[in-house]
Parts: sequence; C-alpha cells; structure tokens
Amino acid sequence: MKKNILLILLLTGNVLLLAQEQQFTRQDSLRGSITPERVWWDLTYYHLDIAVDPDNKSITGKNTIHYKVLKGHDIIQIDLQPPLKIEKVLQNGKELKVKSEENAHFVSLTAKQKKGDINAVEVYYSGKPKEAVRAPWDGGISWKKDSNGKHFVASSCQGLGASVWWPNKDHMYDEVDSLLISVNVPKDLMNVSNGRLRNIEEKDNNTKTYHWFVSNPINNYGVNINIGDYVHFGEKYEGEKGTLDMDYYVLRDNLEKAKEQFKDAPKMMKAFEHWFGPYPFYEDSFKLVEVPYLGMEHQSSVTYGNKYVNGYLGNDLSGTGWGMKFDFIIIHESGHEWFANNITHKDAADMWIHESFTAYSENIFLDYYHGKEASAEYVIGTRKIIQNDKPIIGVYDVNQEGSGDMYYKGANMLHTLRQLIEDDDKWRNILRAMNKDFYHQTVTSSQIEEYLSKKTKIDLTSFFNQYLRDIRIPTLEYSLNDKVLKYRYVDIVKDFDMPVRIQIDGKDQWIQPNHQWQTLKTKAEQVKVDPNFYINTKSL
Repeated sequence: MKKNILLILLLTGNVLLLAQEQQFTRQDSLRGSITPERVWWDLTYYHLDIAVDPDNKSITGKNTIHYKVLKGHDIIQIDLQPPLKIEKVLQNGKELKVKSEENAHFVSLTAKQKKGDINAVEVYYSGKPKEAVRAPWDGGISWKKDSNGKHFVASSCQGLGASVWWPNKDHMYDEVDSLLISVNVPKDLMNVSNGRLRNIEEKDNNTKTYHWFVSNPINNYGVNINIGDYVHFGEKYEGEKGTLDMDYYVLRDNLEKAKEQFKDAPKMMKAFEHWFGPYPFYEDSFKLVEVPYLGMEHQSSVTYGNKYVNGYLGNDLSGTGWGMKFDFIIIHESGHEWFANNITHKDAADMWIHESFTAYSENIFLDYYHGKEASAEYVIGTRKIIQNDKPIIGVYDVNQEGSGDMYYKGANMLHTLRQLIEDDDKWRNILRAMNKDFYHQTVTSSQIEEYLSKKTKIDLTSFFNQYLRDIRIPTLEYSLNDKVLKYRYVDIVKDFDMPVRIQIDGKDQWIQPNHQWQTLKTKAEQVKVDPNFYINTKSL
C-alpha cells in the first residue's frame, strides 16, 4: 500500500506543502493500528509460561491471554513474528482455527463473546526467535556467553515489538493489567524478569523455573527475560510511598564493580522522586539487571550494559564534562520508569513522550545534585547531536517513530519551556502532576500538549507545532542601531511568537518576537540572547 504523506509547514501566513512519499504495507497497518480484531477486547492478564534453551537458541511454551469483551466479535488478532510459529490456540479446551498473515494471526472463536465477560485463549508456540543484531536498536534475543563461558541471554524489542519473542496483543494502546512470567532455564543459570520473584521450581530435567509476577499495568516491550550466572545484592530505599526494594542482578565476576557503580541508583531515585513524583511501581520493586547489550527501560527490571563506567560508555554526550558525573544508562533508562512505563504513548509516532522527557531527566538529575547552571550547560551541550532531519512526530497507525531528535531536540524543547514558565517550583509541580494525572495510562501527543498548555496557562499550540512537527529551528534576527533594537523571527510556523529573554547591557528583559519586524527604543550598546532558549540568532 502506498501513501502520500503531506507535511504541512506553515510559513508566515503562507502554506508550503512538502510531499514525502513513503511505502507502507498491510503488515505496517496490522502492526501499528487498532484493528477491528483488536478493538473489541481489553487485556486483563497474561501468563507467559516458556522454556528457554540457550544451547539451541530456542523458545517453547505458551501464553494464556485473559481479556474482557467490550463488544461481540468472533475473530481475535494475536501477534507473533516468524520464524516463531503458533502451534495451536485453545479456548475452553477446544482447538481453534488460525489464519496467519506473516506477523498477525487471526483466530476464529467458536464460543459466543458476550460483552462484559472475561475470557481466555491459550496460545502455544515454539521456534528460534530473531537474534538481535545490534541490541537494543535492532532487537530480538541476544544469545551471548560471559567471560566464564556460561550462557548470557536477554531480550530487547522496543519498536520491533514484543511479538518478536512471545505471542501477545502487540500494540501500545492496550496494557495488560497484570502478568505472570514463568521461565524455565538450565539449573546453573537464573532468569530475572519484571516484578517480584514468587518462587523457583526445581525440575527433574536439570532445569529450574523462575516465576515473576507483575502487579501493575505493563507495556509489551517492557516485558523481558534475562538469563545468566547472576548474583544478587540489594538495598531498601525510604521513598515517598514508603520502603522500596531496590535489587541488583549482575554477573558473578562483576559484583564488586556493581556495588560501587550502582550507588547512582538510590541517587537517581531521590532526584526523580523529587522532580517527577513517587516511583510508579513500588508494588513490583525496582531492579537493575546486567545484560550483554547497552540497556533498556524494561519496567521494574531496567537492564544495564554500560560497562560500569560513567557517561555513555565512558563518553560525555554533551561535551561539557557534566555527562561524566553520572552513569548514563542508570539515569536515562531509570528515568523511563516515569516517562514510558508510567506514562506510555499509544502510538509509536508519539514516542517523543518517552524519549524527550527521559533525555531531559538527565539534566534534571544534574540539576538536583550540581545545580541549575550545570544542568543547563549539559542540555545546551547536547544540541550538537540534533540533526533536524525530519519531524519528531512520526506517521500514525503504521508503527513508525519520528526523528531520533526526539531525544535531545525534545530535551531542549522542554528546557525552553522551563524558561517560559520561569517559576521552577511551578515547573516541578507540573512534572509531578503529569505522573499523577496520567498514572499508569497510555496517552497521545495531543493529550500531553493540551495538558501542558492548561497547566502552564500558556497557549503552546504553535510552540509544539514548531518543535514537534517542523524541522526548522526558529531564528531570531535582530539589529541594534541608533538606540533602536529591531527584531523578528524567521523559519517559523504560523502564529509562532514565543517570548525570549535577552540581556540589554547586562540586564534581563523579555521580548515577544513574531514574523513581523518590531522595534524597541533603548540606550543599550550591547544585546545578548539567553542561550537557554532553543533558537538560532542572527545579528544583522
């Protein structure tokens, strides 16, 4: 299927149409849209019960999917990606007919689906799941070995979809209310998944089954398995909602390094609870789990592979020095517990809700421990990473993310918004209110945009259109001649008139440019634009 995507760029009252022709298939729509075979049922509970064979790089087992009937229908869509295969699907002990279209499998139900009923289907499957090529960006299962030759296995599937390794309703809009994960592994290994460990079963075939229970809603890509020769240590954190269990699982040889490096974890919790509100999953604990890739925000089971060094694999993304004051993966991936796991986007096109706020959490961490100036220097320093290649918001209903600029362009957008609010206590209260008002919810970009406009009491329509839907950065053109400051914005969307703080002879003053030239009489000899605003400047 071919679609013409028209990105409407609004320029000083004129409309410029930029046509981008992109290819989307039926599979894209089946993956990315709320299909008729999805919309009629609401997830309530999963029991994922599998055996993982690291020697053969295979998985066998079943997922029992419990759901509430919202309206009558006789076909249910289950997602599972080849080369994994659905062996059979049962309801009430009866095997059902399955029609497969690559990743999407349509199951014909014979029992009447009555509105309000809670029903279940058992989906049996097996095979060798896609092996991750460059986890976590090109995900799947990472089948590795540790330095002692023992298996070291982990899942990662953001974007690609959880159906790459287990059958489920693979769309972000519907989070399961609770989840039991039972994972059978060789007895010399341990599996660590989300939530709390209920029990360990020893089997006669030299294996063990680890049962982990998640009591909170969870998005599909947040579910994970991590298998290795792990050792455990932990601590109790006295937080805003009481005592929080913080548990750490690392490879045996890395225990001492982890005990030192993971000191950033309680520091993170203190800073983020201050800025964002209580950790959203006290009931399920907080975990850091070592994996053979960089890391990922798996809910209550955050994965870590940053080599026990500060920065991003020992590098400062900002180039300011401040990025070496913390372990990037511990701070960034844990920040996702609030933005991605607590507040979750409904459509991949709105992934900025996850990544912009979480990239911004890095300088919020610095703000808490090193002050406002340090945090500002850090986020401003990340501007060199920004590409402005395509809009931050992607195409809806086809599982398409927007630009990677959702990280640091998004963070700088939020840093700019902080300047517009001026009152840091108000800004903090807004961030905390977001995590309370959207607690355990899936949301759209428009919901977040409207919410921030309401809370700030600023019409942010053109602000978000500029930074989320346009690739241009506003440029403030100005001149200072004969005691008159002349200024305007160029490269802006319609109605963009964001106020900006300037310094005139060292004194702060606000101006509100738009697309028309404006003037300000002044005796000033020098004008400086506050660099905390993410705009370009051009002195004429």
